[in-house]
Amino acid sequence: MATSLILGAAALGGSGLLTSRRARERERAAEAAYPPIGQLVPVGGGMVHAHVMGSGRDIVLLHGASGNIRDFTFGLAQTLAHQFRVILLDRPGLGWSSDMGPDDQAPAAQALHLMQAAEVLGVRRPLVLGHSYGGAIALAWALEARGALAPAAVVVLAGASMPWEGGLDRWYTLTGHPVISQLAVPAIAAFATPAQIEASITGIFAPDPVPPGYAAHFGAGLTLRRWSLMANARQVRGLKPHLRQMAGMYPGLRMPVEIVHGTSDGVVPADIHAIPLARLLPSARLTLLPDTGHMPHHTAPKPVMDAIRRAVAASDGAG
Repeated sequence: MATSLILGAAALGGSGLLTSRRARERERAAEAAYPPIGQLVPVGGGMVHAHVMGSGRDIVLLHGASGNIRDFTFGLAQTLAHQFRVILLDRPGLGWSSDMGPDDQAPAAQALHLMQAAEVLGVRRPLVLGHSYGGAIALAWALEARGALAPAAVVVLAGASMPWEGGLDRWYTLTGHPVISQLAVPAIAAFATPAQIEASITGIFAPDPVPPGYAAHFGAGLTLRRWSLMANARQVRGLKPHLRQMAGMYPGLRMPVEIVHGTSDGVVPADIHAIPLARLLPSARLTLLPDTGHMPHHTAPKPVMDAIRRAVAASDGAG
Protein backbone atom coordinates (compact mmCIF):
# COMPACT_ATOMS: atom_id res chain seq x y z
CA MET A 1 0.00 0.00 0.00
CA ALA A 2 2.71 2.50 0.96
CA THR A 3 4.72 1.78 -2.20
CA SER A 4 1.69 2.24 -4.46
CA LEU A 5 0.79 5.48 -2.71
CA ILE A 6 4.28 6.91 -3.16
CA LEU A 7 4.19 6.04 -6.87
CA GLY A 8 0.72 7.55 -7.10
CA ALA A 9 1.88 10.75 -5.47
CA ALA A 10 4.76 10.96 -7.95
CA ALA A 11 2.35 10.41 -10.84
CA LEU A 12 0.26 13.32 -9.59
CA GLY A 13 3.26 15.59 -9.88
CA GLY A 14 5.15 14.94 -6.69
CA SER A 15 4.27 18.40 -5.41
CA GLY A 16 5.03 18.68 -1.72
CA LEU A 17 2.63 21.62 -1.45
CA LEU A 18 -0.20 19.71 -3.13
CA THR A 19 0.39 16.65 -0.98
CA SER A 20 0.55 18.68 2.23
CA ARG A 21 -2.61 20.61 1.42
CA ARG A 22 -4.55 17.48 0.49
CA ALA A 23 -3.32 15.66 3.62
CA ARG A 24 -4.38 18.59 5.80
CA GLU A 25 -7.85 18.69 4.23
CA ARG A 26 -8.34 14.97 4.76
CA GLU A 27 -7.10 15.17 8.36
CA ARG A 28 -9.57 17.95 9.12
CA ALA A 29 -12.39 15.99 7.52
CA ALA A 30 -11.53 12.88 9.56
CA GLU A 31 -11.43 14.84 12.81
CA ALA A 32 -14.77 16.47 12.03
CA ALA A 33 -16.33 13.09 11.25
CA TYR A 34 -14.82 11.32 14.28
CA PRO A 35 -14.54 13.81 17.16
CA PRO A 36 -13.58 12.76 20.70
CA ILE A 37 -16.24 10.58 22.29
CA GLY A 38 -14.90 10.97 25.82
CA GLN A 39 -12.86 13.46 27.79
CA LEU A 40 -9.33 14.77 27.35
CA VAL A 41 -7.38 14.14 30.55
CA PRO A 42 -4.25 16.31 31.07
CA VAL A 43 -1.13 14.16 31.45
CA GLY A 44 2.50 15.27 31.23
CA GLY A 45 1.89 18.43 29.22
CA GLY A 46 -0.43 16.62 26.79
CA MET A 47 -3.79 14.89 26.79
CA VAL A 48 -5.06 11.32 27.04
CA HIS A 49 -8.42 10.71 25.43
CA ALA A 50 -10.51 8.62 27.84
CA HIS A 51 -14.07 7.36 27.63
CA VAL A 52 -15.86 5.85 30.63
CA MET A 53 -18.94 3.63 30.31
CA GLY A 54 -21.06 1.74 32.82
CA SER A 55 -20.48 1.10 36.51
CA GLY A 56 -19.03 -1.60 38.73
CA ARG A 57 -15.58 -3.20 38.74
CA ASP A 58 -13.02 -1.24 36.69
CA ILE A 59 -11.93 -2.70 33.35
CA VAL A 60 -9.35 -0.79 31.28
CA LEU A 61 -9.28 -1.46 27.53
CA LEU A 62 -6.09 -0.78 25.53
CA HIS A 63 -6.27 -0.83 21.73
CA GLY A 64 -3.71 -2.04 19.23
CA ALA A 65 -1.42 -0.52 16.62
CA SER A 66 -3.06 1.85 14.11
CA GLY A 67 -6.10 1.81 16.39
CA ASN A 68 -8.20 3.95 18.68
CA ILE A 69 -10.91 3.36 21.26
CA ARG A 70 -13.59 3.16 18.56
CA ASP A 71 -12.41 -0.38 17.88
CA PHE A 72 -13.80 -1.35 21.29
CA THR A 73 -16.96 0.79 21.11
CA PHE A 74 -18.11 -1.22 18.11
CA GLY A 75 -19.36 -3.87 20.52
CA LEU A 76 -17.16 -5.14 23.33
CA ALA A 77 -17.27 -2.00 25.47
CA GLN A 78 -21.07 -1.82 25.34
CA THR A 79 -21.36 -5.46 26.38
CA LEU A 80 -18.96 -5.00 29.28
CA ALA A 81 -20.67 -1.79 30.41
CA HIS A 82 -23.75 -3.78 31.45
CA GLN A 83 -21.68 -5.25 34.32
CA PHE A 84 -18.53 -3.17 34.72
CA ARG A 85 -17.11 0.34 34.70
CA VAL A 86 -15.23 0.37 31.39
CA ILE A 87 -12.36 2.80 30.90
CA LEU A 88 -11.19 3.16 27.29
CA LEU A 89 -7.91 4.97 26.64
CA ASP A 90 -6.45 6.11 23.34
CA ARG A 91 -2.76 5.25 23.37
CA PRO A 92 -0.23 8.08 22.86
CA GLY A 93 -0.23 9.62 19.39
CA LEU A 94 -3.31 7.65 18.31
CA GLY A 95 -6.98 8.54 18.31
CA TRP A 96 -7.27 11.77 20.23
CA SER A 97 -4.36 11.30 22.66
CA SER A 98 -1.30 13.53 22.40
CA ASP A 99 1.97 12.18 21.06
CA MET A 100 4.58 11.33 23.73
CA GLY A 101 7.50 11.52 21.29
CA PRO A 102 10.33 8.94 21.25
CA ASP A 103 9.58 7.80 24.81
CA ASP A 104 6.51 5.97 23.49
CA GLN A 105 8.67 3.15 22.10
CA ALA A 106 8.83 1.63 25.59
CA PRO A 107 5.63 -0.16 26.63
CA ALA A 108 6.48 0.68 30.24
CA ALA A 109 6.57 4.40 29.42
CA GLN A 110 3.21 4.20 27.66
CA ALA A 111 1.72 2.23 30.53
CA LEU A 112 2.93 4.72 33.14
CA HIS A 113 1.60 7.58 31.02
CA LEU A 114 -1.84 5.99 30.72
CA MET A 115 -1.84 5.12 34.42
CA GLN A 116 -1.68 8.83 35.19
CA ALA A 117 -4.92 9.32 33.28
CA ALA A 118 -6.43 6.28 35.00
CA GLU A 119 -5.52 7.73 38.39
CA VAL A 120 -7.32 10.98 37.55
CA LEU A 121 -10.37 8.91 36.62
CA GLY A 122 -10.29 7.12 39.98
CA VAL A 123 -9.42 3.70 38.60
CA ARG A 124 -8.78 1.14 41.33
CA ARG A 125 -7.49 -2.45 41.04
CA PRO A 126 -8.63 -2.78 37.42
CA LEU A 127 -8.77 -5.70 35.11
CA VAL A 128 -6.54 -4.55 32.24
CA LEU A 129 -7.26 -5.89 28.75
CA GLY A 130 -4.94 -5.21 25.85
CA HIS A 131 -5.49 -6.14 22.21
CA SER A 132 -2.58 -6.62 19.78
CA TYR A 133 0.04 -3.93 20.57
CA GLY A 134 -2.15 -3.07 23.53
CA GLY A 135 -1.35 -6.51 24.91
CA ALA A 136 2.25 -5.37 25.37
CA ILE A 137 1.00 -2.27 27.20
CA ALA A 138 -1.29 -4.36 29.42
CA LEU A 139 1.63 -6.59 30.40
CA ALA A 140 3.85 -3.55 31.01
CA TRP A 141 1.07 -2.09 33.18
CA ALA A 142 1.09 -5.31 35.21
CA LEU A 143 4.87 -5.17 35.57
CA GLU A 144 5.02 -1.49 36.52
CA ALA A 145 1.88 -0.68 38.52
CA ARG A 146 1.83 -0.55 42.29
CA GLY A 147 -0.87 0.18 44.84
CA ALA A 148 -4.38 1.00 43.70
CA LEU A 149 -3.50 0.87 39.99
CA ALA A 150 -1.95 -2.61 40.17
CA PRO A 151 -4.20 -4.82 38.03
CA ALA A 152 -6.35 -7.42 39.72
CA ALA A 153 -6.11 -9.45 36.50
CA VAL A 154 -4.90 -9.12 32.91
CA VAL A 155 -6.43 -10.26 29.62
CA VAL A 156 -4.07 -10.45 26.64
CA LEU A 157 -6.16 -10.55 23.48
CA ALA A 158 -4.24 -11.43 20.29
CA GLY A 159 -1.41 -9.65 22.07
CA ALA A 160 2.10 -8.79 20.92
CA SER A 161 3.98 -10.10 23.93
CA MET A 162 7.21 -11.82 22.86
CA PRO A 163 10.23 -10.90 20.68
CA TRP A 164 10.13 -12.35 17.18
CA GLU A 165 12.67 -13.36 14.57
CA GLY A 166 13.30 -11.10 11.60
CA GLY A 167 12.06 -7.63 10.87
CA LEU A 168 8.78 -5.92 10.02
CA ASP A 169 6.77 -5.69 6.83
CA ARG A 170 7.27 -2.98 4.22
CA TRP A 171 4.59 -0.73 5.68
CA TYR A 172 6.63 -0.08 8.83
CA THR A 173 9.90 0.00 6.90
CA LEU A 174 8.59 2.93 4.86
CA THR A 175 6.47 4.81 7.41
CA GLY A 176 9.10 4.48 10.12
CA HIS A 177 12.24 5.22 8.10
CA PRO A 178 13.74 8.57 9.12
CA VAL A 179 14.16 9.68 5.47
CA ILE A 180 11.68 7.68 3.37
CA SER A 181 8.85 8.45 5.77
CA GLN A 182 9.09 12.12 4.85
CA LEU A 183 7.64 11.18 1.45
CA ALA A 184 5.69 8.04 2.38
CA VAL A 185 3.67 9.41 5.30
CA PRO A 186 2.32 12.56 3.59
CA ALA A 187 1.54 10.52 0.46
CA ILE A 188 -0.45 7.99 2.48
CA ALA A 189 -2.30 10.72 4.37
CA ALA A 190 -3.12 12.55 1.14
CA PHE A 191 -3.84 9.80 -1.37
CA ALA A 192 -4.97 6.59 0.37
CA THR A 193 -8.09 5.42 -1.44
CA PRO A 194 -11.20 3.87 0.09
CA ALA A 195 -10.35 0.60 -1.67
CA GLN A 196 -6.88 0.55 -0.13
CA ILE A 197 -8.26 1.28 3.32
CA GLU A 198 -10.85 -1.46 2.93
CA ALA A 199 -8.18 -3.93 1.80
CA SER A 200 -6.08 -3.08 4.87
CA ILE A 201 -8.98 -3.66 7.25
CA THR A 202 -9.86 -6.91 5.45
CA GLY A 203 -6.28 -8.10 5.92
CA ILE A 204 -6.37 -7.36 9.64
CA PHE A 205 -9.55 -9.43 10.10
CA ALA A 206 -8.54 -12.29 7.77
CA PRO A 207 -9.53 -15.08 7.55
CA ASP A 208 -12.65 -13.77 9.31
CA PRO A 209 -15.01 -11.38 7.55
CA VAL A 210 -15.15 -7.72 8.54
CA PRO A 211 -18.40 -7.08 10.44
CA PRO A 212 -20.85 -4.85 8.57
CA GLY A 213 -20.47 -1.24 9.63
CA TYR A 214 -17.09 -1.70 11.31
CA ALA A 215 -15.05 0.40 8.89
CA ALA A 216 -17.46 3.33 9.06
CA HIS A 217 -17.55 3.18 12.86
CA PHE A 218 -13.80 2.80 13.40
CA GLY A 219 -12.67 5.96 11.62
CA ALA A 220 -9.59 4.94 9.67
CA GLY A 221 -9.07 8.58 8.75
CA LEU A 222 -7.84 9.22 12.30
CA THR A 223 -5.14 6.59 11.79
CA LEU A 224 -4.11 8.14 8.46
CA ARG A 225 -3.24 11.54 9.92
CA ARG A 226 0.46 12.21 9.40
CA TRP A 227 1.40 12.44 13.08
CA SER A 228 -0.54 9.29 13.94
CA LEU A 229 1.12 7.34 11.12
CA MET A 230 4.56 8.40 12.35
CA ALA A 231 3.81 7.74 16.01
CA ASN A 232 2.40 4.32 15.21
CA ALA A 233 5.40 3.36 13.06
CA ARG A 234 7.84 4.56 15.70
CA GLN A 235 6.11 2.52 18.39
CA VAL A 236 5.97 -0.69 16.35
CA ARG A 237 9.54 -0.39 15.08
CA GLY A 238 10.83 0.11 18.61
CA LEU A 239 8.82 -2.64 20.28
CA LYS A 240 10.92 -5.80 19.93
CA PRO A 241 13.85 -4.98 22.25
CA HIS A 242 11.43 -3.97 24.98
CA LEU A 243 9.52 -7.23 24.64
CA ARG A 244 12.78 -9.12 24.94
CA GLN A 245 13.45 -7.37 28.24
CA MET A 246 9.86 -7.79 29.46
CA ALA A 247 9.86 -11.52 28.69
CA GLY A 248 12.46 -12.07 31.38
CA MET A 249 10.15 -10.40 33.90
CA TYR A 250 6.90 -12.21 33.05
CA PRO A 251 7.44 -15.14 35.47
CA GLY A 252 7.23 -12.66 38.33
CA LEU A 253 3.61 -11.77 37.55
CA ARG A 254 1.28 -13.39 40.03
CA MET A 255 -2.15 -11.98 39.16
CA PRO A 256 -4.58 -14.07 37.06
CA VAL A 257 -3.83 -13.77 33.34
CA GLU A 258 -6.11 -14.87 30.51
CA ILE A 259 -4.56 -15.20 27.04
CA VAL A 260 -6.93 -15.43 24.08
CA HIS A 261 -5.53 -15.85 20.58
CA GLY A 262 -6.72 -17.05 17.17
CA THR A 263 -4.76 -19.89 15.58
CA SER A 264 -5.10 -18.21 12.15
CA ASP A 265 -3.86 -14.81 13.31
CA GLY A 266 -1.48 -13.68 10.57
CA VAL A 267 -0.75 -10.29 12.16
CA VAL A 268 0.47 -11.48 15.58
CA PRO A 269 0.96 -15.25 15.26
CA ALA A 270 -0.06 -17.34 18.26
CA ASP A 271 2.95 -19.66 18.06
CA ILE A 272 5.32 -16.69 18.39
CA HIS A 273 3.43 -14.78 21.06
CA ALA A 274 0.56 -16.43 22.97
CA ILE A 275 1.95 -19.95 23.34
CA PRO A 276 5.43 -18.94 24.60
CA LEU A 277 3.85 -16.29 26.84
CA ALA A 278 1.63 -18.90 28.48
CA ARG A 279 4.69 -21.00 29.29
CA LEU A 280 6.30 -18.08 31.11
CA LEU A 281 3.30 -16.99 33.17
CA PRO A 282 2.60 -19.18 36.19
CA SER A 283 -1.01 -18.00 36.52
CA ALA A 284 -1.96 -17.89 32.85
CA ARG A 285 -4.82 -19.68 31.12
CA LEU A 286 -4.43 -19.93 27.33
CA THR A 287 -7.45 -20.12 25.03
CA LEU A 288 -6.63 -20.82 21.38
CA LEU A 289 -9.48 -20.15 18.97
CA PRO A 290 -9.35 -22.43 15.91
CA ASP A 291 -9.44 -20.77 12.48
CA THR A 292 -9.79 -17.32 14.05
CA GLY A 293 -7.82 -14.25 13.00
CA HIS A 294 -6.54 -11.13 14.73
CA MET A 295 -9.85 -9.59 15.89
CA PRO A 296 -11.52 -12.18 18.13
CA HIS A 297 -13.38 -9.57 20.18
CA HIS A 298 -15.43 -8.96 17.04
CA THR A 299 -15.44 -12.40 15.44
CA ALA A 300 -15.49 -14.68 18.52
CA PRO A 301 -17.03 -12.51 21.28
CA LYS A 302 -18.29 -15.34 23.49
CA PRO A 303 -14.90 -16.93 24.32
CA VAL A 304 -13.49 -13.44 24.83
CA MET A 305 -16.26 -12.60 27.31
CA ASP A 306 -15.80 -15.98 28.98
CA ALA A 307 -12.11 -15.20 29.50
CA ILE A 308 -12.93 -11.79 30.97
CA ARG A 309 -15.43 -13.32 33.39
CA ARG A 310 -12.92 -15.99 34.45
CA ALA A 311 -10.31 -13.29 35.07
CA VAL A 312 -12.73 -11.31 37.21
CA ALA A 313 -13.76 -14.41 39.17
CA ALA A 314 -10.14 -15.46 39.70
CA SER A 315 -9.19 -11.99 40.92
CA ASP A 316 -12.15 -11.99 43.32
CA GLY A 317 -10.98 -15.35 44.68
CA ALA A 318 -7.39 -14.15 45.00
CA GLY A 319 -8.53 -11.03 46.81
